[in-house]
Parts: sequence; C-alpha cells; structure tokens
Amino acid sequence: MIPFLILLVLEGIPLLHLEFAIGQRLRKGSVGVWRSINPYLVGVGIASMLVSFMVGMYYNTIIAWVLWYFFNSFQDPLPWSQCPVNENRTGFVSECEDSSPVDYFWYRKTLNTTPVIEDSGGLQWWIVLCLFCAWTLLWVCCLRGIETTGKAVYVTSTLPYLVLTIFLIRGLTLKGSVSGIKFLFTPDLLNPSTWLDAGAQVFYSFSLAFGGLISFSSYNSVHNNCEQDAVIISIINGLTSIYAAIVIYSIIGFRATERFDDCLNGNILTLMNTFDLPEGNITESNYDGFLQHLNSTVPAVFQDLQLKTCDMQTFLSQGVEGTGLAFIVFTEAITKMPISPLWSVLFFIMLFCLGLSTMFGSVEGVVVPLQDLNILPKRWPKEVYTGLVCLVSFGLAIIFAQGSGEYWLALFDGFAGSIPLLIIAFCEMMAVAYIYGIDRFNDDIKFMIGHKPNFFWQATWRLVSPLIVLVIFLFYFVTTVSKELTYIAWDPQSENFPTLETKSYPDWIYAIIFILSGVPALVIPAVALYKLIRNRCCAKEEKHTAAEQLYSISDKIQIPDELDRASRSLH
Repeated sequence: MIPFLILLVLEGIPLLHLEFAIGQRLRKGSVGVWRSINPYLVGVGIASMLVSFMVGMYYNTIIAWVLWYFFNSFQDPLPWSQCPVNENRTGFVSECEDSSPVDYFWYRKTLNTTPVIEDSGGLQWWIVLCLFCAWTLLWVCCLRGIETTGKAVYVTSTLPYLVLTIFLIRGLTLKGSVSGIKFLFTPDLLNPSTWLDAGAQVFYSFSLAFGGLISFSSYNSVHNNCEQDAVIISIINGLTSIYAAIVIYSIIGFRATERFDDCLNGNILTLMNTFDLPEGNITESNYDGFLQHLNSTVPAVFQDLQLKTCDMQTFLSQGVEGTGLAFIVFTEAITKMPISPLWSVLFFIMLFCLGLSTMFGSVEGVVVPLQDLNILPKRWPKEVYTGLVCLVSFGLAIIFAQGSGEYWLALFDGFAGSIPLLIIAFCEMMAVAYIYGIDRFNDDIKFMIGHKPNFFWQATWRLVSPLIVLVIFLFYFVTTVSKELTYIAWDPQSENFPTLETKSYPDWIYAIIFILSGVPALVIPAVALYKLIRNRCCAKEEKHTAAEQLYSISDKIQIPDELDRASRSLH
C-alpha cells in the first residue's frame, strides 16, 4: 500500500492530468492525439490500443467467472460451503477433503484446472457460455456510446461502497484480520517487483496509458477544469483503494490464520501419534521449541515425519497471489456470514459492476483508435466497430475457457498489462514535455482552465514521473532477465498439496511473452521508422515525378522553325 500511495502522487496524478488535458484540448482519441502532436508518434496510440485489446480480452474473462459464481449463488447452502460426496457415496471427494470446499469449487468445479500449462484440458462449456454472456452484456451497454456508459457508471461505481462496508464490518470481527492489515502496510520496499506491482495497480486504478481516458476526455467542454477533475478523481480513487485494500486484507488475514492453524494442528497431531504423547502436551506456544528438541535428539525420526512448513507470512503472501483472490478468499468469508447466499449475490453484483465500468474504458481505448486509423470503412457506425471488437475478443478469449485457462490469464496479466504500460506512459510524458513542448502545453492548459500549471505539475511532467517510470522498468527488466520465469499451479498430486506448486514455464512460452510485452512496445519505434522511410521515399518520388512532368511539358512546347534555325546559326 505504501508504494502504491507514493506512485499515486508522483506518477498517477500527473499522468492522469496530462491525459485529461491533451484529450480535451485536441478533441481526438489516442491515435488522433499523438498524430496531431507528431506523425511519428502514431505508434504510441497504436500501442495503447493493443494493450487495451489484450487486457480487455482477459479482464472480461474474470467477469465471466463472476457471472458463474453469481448464478451459483442462488443456492442454499452455497455449493462452495461444503465438500461433495464421492461417486461411491462413502465419503467426500478426496481432493476437496485435502484442500477446502472453496478451493475445490474454484479449481475443480469452476476452472477444472490442469496441473500444467502444457495440458489444455479442453474447453469448459459453462465458462464459454458465461464468456459469451459477458461480452454480449458489454456490447449492449456500449451500444449508445459515451451517453449510455456515462449513465451506467453512476450505478456501477456507487454500489460497491455499500457492499465493501458490509464486508469490512464482518472482516474485522474475524480471527486474524489484524494480521492481514499489518501485512498490507509492511511491504518489501527493496523488491523491484513490489514497485512494479504498485505501478501496475496505479495504471489499472486510473486506466492510465490505455487510451480510454484520452478518448473520454475528448468529449468534455474545451473549458472544463481538467486539473480539478484529475485531483478530485485521484483523491477519491486513492481513498477507495485504501478502503478496499483494508477490507480485502482483513479477510486475507483471516484465511491465512485458519490455514496456519490447520497446518500447525496437523503437525501437532502427527507428532503426538508418532511419539505417543498425551493430548495437550504440544501447544502453539511450545511447538517451535519441541521441534528443535526432536531435531537434536532424534534427527533421523524427525526427518522421516515430513512435517509441513507452517509459516504465517507464506500463507499471507499466497492469499494475495493469483487471480483467485475474490473467488477463494472472499467466498470463504461469505460462508461464515448469516444468510450467506444473499451476501454472495451482493458481492458478485458488486464485482460485476466494477468489472463492467472498467471494461467501458478498455473498449473505448480500442474502438476510437480503430476509427482514427481508417482501417475499416468510415461509413460503419460505432456500434458495428464495438460489436466487431467484442466478437473478435470473445473468439480469442476462448483460450481462457480451457482447463489451463487460469495459467494463460495469469500470463497475460503479468506481461500484457505491466511493461507495455510503463513504456507507453514514458513515451506520453516525453512526447508532451519535449516534442509538443511543455510551454505550449502550459499555454493550452491556461486557455482551458484560466491559469498555468503550478510547480508540482511542471516538475513531475518534466522529470520526476518519467524518471520513476524508467527506474521501475529497468529494475524489473534486470530482475526478470536474471531469474527463471515460473507460475503457480494447482496440482493434487504434488507433495505439498493443497499449497500451490511453483513450476517453470516451457521454453516456447517465451515467444508468447515476447508477443504480449514486446510487440506493443516495439510498435512505437516501428511505426516511427515506417513513417520516416515512407516520407523519404515519397519525397524522392515527388521529386522524380516533378522532373518527369517538367520534361513532358517542355517536350510538348513546339519551337518555331525560324527560332530553331537562328539558334543553330549562333552556334
């Protein structure tokens, strides 16, 4: 949370103001804005469009999962509140017994997860159906453009506050909630990944560098106070993020405490049975001392016990990892609440509203640049563009409906929406400050709101924000290159099950990573190079054409015979 707040002030707010101002002044989408500033910057808008497309493609899959849980919430008891019986009706399903009902429902009943990313596991028809519903609903909401989505946001942005307050009250009453909140405010500040994650969260919270904000701000009045909008939205967004994080981490602390207690009690039971100790002889307070005693007196027997590692910090960290935060941590908290189906319905309505309001910006960040690029016929209405984007996205998002879909989604989340956003943001700030010209930009803002930006905006736009983005990118790049890339997998056959197992990516996955991270970033210099070559070639062709035209004109001029003879006589 601390890195998030620092980057919110020094990176998020300045870039938010910049995108609001540039879109409002030039009255165009992300491609049109950068083309107006300099034709060589069109690649920045195209990169934003590609990132919006890829992020929207997997983000709407999460909304599909939300719909699946929403449909299953109209049951009492909730299907993830207890383990199902096995086929022989002699007991519960072993995979569920070894883990928990919420884990089993998420990984087996919802995703039908495979143990490795190489095994696709086939399509899960229920996820495909929910995915189709999610994209169809999004298209319907976007049919009327900014007028409709703007009104829908009033509902999608206010309901979550009510639901979060309810969960905060409940979360603070659960055992271990304080441990989760402490974990939230004690981050590893020396880890570059912490700052990259915080930076990515800032970009996601504000939808920065996606191009959608530039498109939305182009609908504002020219004299709208974009500076005031940026500050107010940033304060509200920051406070909301803190509020939501406290709610989330209070429940993460509860779940981590329960897992820690289960792990510890399991080890204590194993020790008591192995050494035939009376009940109550080993407690949580003397557990560590007893282990040290056994390791020093009977090391061979102690090693054969294969006790599980019970570390509270590990359980807290695992509670934050992966895409299953809402679908595991919160669903478990819901089962502890009275009238749990009601709270489940409210919770997933809240998630649907939040996801839908985010997707409005992602779709806008793809549709408007497509119109600006003139790739498709201009006579097509915006509804057709939106429908085409949703249809193509749905077709490609089928990959997330496989048994390995969660691993693919985590791959997209880790690489499509992190490094490219940093590069795009850096290019945006450098383009405005040093290509468009900061003085010219200041005059534009003065024209719109009546006064020039103060020292804070000047310092962050010119130096602080670009430098922060560059440092985060370099640190992340160095640490990523120097280590093996891994993913966390649900594998019932692993020794440490139900703990998620860390596995290495296959070699071919690096080509996918390059497409996700490299292509959007390389589009920027590639388009600039293409424009440069094209302009030089066109300039040569124009000179050649002009010479040919001059020759053909002179060739057509008929010189009188007398003048011709006179000129020859002179020679």
